[in-house]
Amino acid sequence: MQSIDDLEVQGKVVLVRSDLNTPLETSLEGVVAITDDGRIRAALPTISDLAARGARVVVMSHLGRPKGQVVPGLSLQPVAVRLGELLHASVAFSPTTVG
Repeated sequence: MQSIDDLEVQGKVVLVRSDLNTPLETSLEGVVAITDDGRIRAALPTISDLAARGARVVVMSHLGRPKGQVVPGLSLQPVAVRLGELLHASVAFSPTTVG
């Protein structure tokens, strides 16, 4: 059976479905913060390896159970910001994807 290491990814878009369902906490000022980035850190080796091999990496995940509705408190935007910090790279975020 092939693994991701066996695939030629140079110049290709690779979709990575990762469990980035991280715990969040909202301050009294409404600022959302990640309280444990362990799941994000666990995804770094795969994302970094693919990027180093020339892939354009698209990461897909979920946060909580929004049941098909837009729930601002369950946005993955803080996760995208933290992922960019950990990768030392720019991470684009699509705010309109639900479902």
